[in-house]
Amino acid sequence: MTSFIEQVLQDLLSRKENISETTFILPSKRAGASLLNRLSKLSSAPMFAPRVLSIEDFAEEVAGLKSIDNVTSLFEFYSAYLACTPQENREGFETFSTWAQTLLYDFNEIDRYLVDYQSFFGYLGSIQEMNHWYLQEERTPLMENYLLFWNKLPEYYEALQKQLEKKELAYQGMVYRRASEKITEYAEAASGSFVFIGFNALNSAEQNIFQSLLAAGKAEIFWDVDEVFLKDEQHDVSLFLRNYFNSWPYYKENKPAKISRSYEDYKDIKVVGVPKNIGQAKYVGELLSKLSPGELQQTAVVLGDERMLLPVLNSLPPNVDEVNITMGFALQNAPVAFLFEHLLKIHTVQGDGTHYYKDLMLVLSHPLVQQVTDGYSRTMLENIRQNNLVYLKEEEILAIVPRELKQLFKICFGDWKNEPRIALDSLQELVMIFKDKLDKDRDKITLEFLYQLHLLLNQLNNLLQEYPYINSIKILFSIFKDLLSSKTVDFRGKPFSGLQLMGMLESRVLDFKNVILTSVNEGVLPAGKSSNSFIPFDLKCSYKLPTYKEKDAVYAYHFYHLLQRAQSVYLLYNTESDGLNAGEKSRFLLQLEMENNENHSIENFNISPVVPPVPAQLKTVNKSAEVLEKIRERAAEGFSPSALTTYMRNPLDFYKQYVLGLKEREEVEETVAYNTLGSVVHDTLETFYRQWLNEEITVTKLEQALKETNAEIEKQFREHYTRAPLDKGKNLLIFEVARRYVRNFLRSEIKSLKAGNTLKILKIEEKLKIQLSIDGLDFPVFLKGTVDRVDEFNGKLRIIDYKTGKVEQNKVEVVDWEEITSDYDKYSKPFQILTYALMMNDKDPLPEVSEAGVISFKNLKEGFLKYTKKDKKGYGAKKDTDVTVETLEEFKIQLENLILEICDPEVPFVEKEIKQNAW
Repeated sequence: MTSFIEQVLQDLLSRKENISETTFILPSKRAGASLLNRLSKLSSAPMFAPRVLSIEDFAEEVAGLKSIDNVTSLFEFYSAYLACTPQENREGFETFSTWAQTLLYDFNEIDRYLVDYQSFFGYLGSIQEMNHWYLQEERTPLMENYLLFWNKLPEYYEALQKQLEKKELAYQGMVYRRASEKITEYAEAASGSFVFIGFNALNSAEQNIFQSLLAAGKAEIFWDVDEVFLKDEQHDVSLFLRNYFNSWPYYKENKPAKISRSYEDYKDIKVVGVPKNIGQAKYVGELLSKLSPGELQQTAVVLGDERMLLPVLNSLPPNVDEVNITMGFALQNAPVAFLFEHLLKIHTVQGDGTHYYKDLMLVLSHPLVQQVTDGYSRTMLENIRQNNLVYLKEEEILAIVPRELKQLFKICFGDWKNEPRIALDSLQELVMIFKDKLDKDRDKITLEFLYQLHLLLNQLNNLLQEYPYINSIKILFSIFKDLLSSKTVDFRGKPFSGLQLMGMLESRVLDFKNVILTSVNEGVLPAGKSSNSFIPFDLKCSYKLPTYKEKDAVYAYHFYHLLQRAQSVYLLYNTESDGLNAGEKSRFLLQLEMENNENHSIENFNISPVVPPVPAQLKTVNKSAEVLEKIRERAAEGFSPSALTTYMRNPLDFYKQYVLGLKEREEVEETVAYNTLGSVVHDTLETFYRQWLNEEITVTKLEQALKETNAEIEKQFREHYTRAPLDKGKNLLIFEVARRYVRNFLRSEIKSLKAGNTLKILKIEEKLKIQLSIDGLDFPVFLKGTVDRVDEFNGKLRIIDYKTGKVEQNKVEVVDWEEITSDYDKYSKPFQILTYALMMNDKDPLPEVSEAGVISFKNLKEGFLKYTKKDKKGYGAKKDTDVTVETLEEFKIQLENLILEICDPEVPFVEKEIKQNAW
């Protein structure tokens, strides 16, 4: 395969052209480097290398202006805006930047296409005035200001142009307009010839430059387009070139040079649907693993979506020894860049110097912070979790930090006083701290990222010195993100050996025998109709500005150019919908199939990863000697009702929690958890009722407690939930729920007493522990637990368990004693309350007639839900609500059987399949 660049050079060498005196102009610097490389191999005699320029560099040279980036353009525009806007109508830089970026893009388009700005903006202002037609005779101030904005656009444009020209600076469109204006003069003075290679879509300024040099006899243009596309007048690939050949005066007398006829050669094209971007990356690796070293030298992997760079790099197979990455690595994807971005973000919020725990955790959990603090940041993270610190002040953070780390934490979490200068100095100091702590050999990549961030911060520093408009950290953060998004870290390698990995734009003018193109999806190739512009579609058409149709044609050209000289092509597209992407294959793939070229072998297929079936087996843990010893220790310490019901629910959970001692990792409780709500309600009621132990409860006492409820609830929340605010958001709602639970309960007690009932509190939050003598076990077994409340209601003893959740009467009823230890959902509540009754009876025998039950705060209207023994199922079954000695003996038999099962070395812990509640 002979590449297009090689064909052009061979043609020029065969004509004995003085290539050393020729200036080659190409679409990109990557293409220019390839031209010099091919020339060195084709030339048989020594020669001076010709000048090779990208079109942007050539335009700068002709215009005599230096191109500036978007951020500098924005600041220069703001200076021009202030100069021509009265003081009372001026907007702050932050507001200005929201619309100025879009307007700069439109200025750029106007200049690149040599539009008469006076008539254009006049037309645009008239359109806006018609769009806002109204019936009232008088315009509102808002309407006047809006229309004034559109009428002032020519003034903004002129002020910006004059200001930039004084400094010999220009944004890209302005460079092209000035180059177009000066090209005739430049052509007359220029010595040597110019060769343009591989261009396609030219803006009006570029067309004028090309035609002026052609007319002066100083230039030659080599278009890289295939004859097939030129003949097809409907094909978007040749949309622009057909227009040039038909309209340029030069082509009325001259034929285009070097029209290719290679597209119709045999091509093996495979269109492959792959689920997800990661799937595409893995499949690219699989394809590359089958290529020989020689084939890899002639292969390009082109990323339709450049965000796939890292997945593809991580998927390269071992046989890829060399890879040249043309596109560079986006600095914003570097982990250290995320850290700096987050630090700026948390300081944009002005407050009292208090930091939100999630902001702290993002910084403390960053790998680089953990590395330079030797893991101390992990200790801080655990401290935040364990103490439930939702908000921390700077002085609280610095108080617990070791002396050698105080400066690092002061930089990160100190008060930057909303001063961009302090922010930049802090970040620069942070770069130096990281640099000094990192190993030069082991951390080369991180150090390179830090160096690039250092350069970016220097650039920000220069902007800060030159432009006084960066007056808050919020604006600094916005500029930082803009600069970061445009920065790339170049990969070092041999540019012309090994596998070539690039984006679509880097593939311009380059040819490869084997091509693997990813993300050939609608919305990626082509990109779609989205446009960041104030200019309406019909106005763009009137002034021949590019619309989405022209942009689609540009993508079509790049797509077909990759196929033009290739022999083996893999076109990969994502079959799955990711977010806003619908997983739809690109129209280019459909067009390729419809064209049905007889020399092209097109095969369509989908692939998906092999997912081996994983049988859902319930886990089983046998009881080893060590496990049995842990069970004996737990038995000596005491089985609680919650431990025993955990075993009933799922033996494997019992094994993890009560044998291994595993606990769920504590997380910061930003919103009050349900168990915290329960603790607050329990402890509030304990505070009220403990002062009345062994006393008759009166309405007066309860009404006094009702008055103190709010203060006591808040006090309990502070004890259980640290200092999180309870006056807003979900916490306010949960605080109100707790308050209502307690107040409604106290009111229900008052109502009961007023109805003539008597109440005496005997025990509150009483801790119980008894020993069980179980035949068959040669080690002591204890039961332990804390009963919420024991009282005497109308002379009858009641054992009460509070539940903040909803419990109904049927959940405290027992039908079959043998099921009480096996059916958690039905019998966990009566199991718990009978366990408390058994322990109390062992300590101090209960009266002959006693009751046990639940008070459900979500079901207070049902009052005290009594344990009930039903003789049989169904309507009319006999119910017994008394807790008698016989009841406790029946329960004790089942309890002992459960404990025997837990302690039996032959019975393993078998996982139960937990039923999920359907939503």
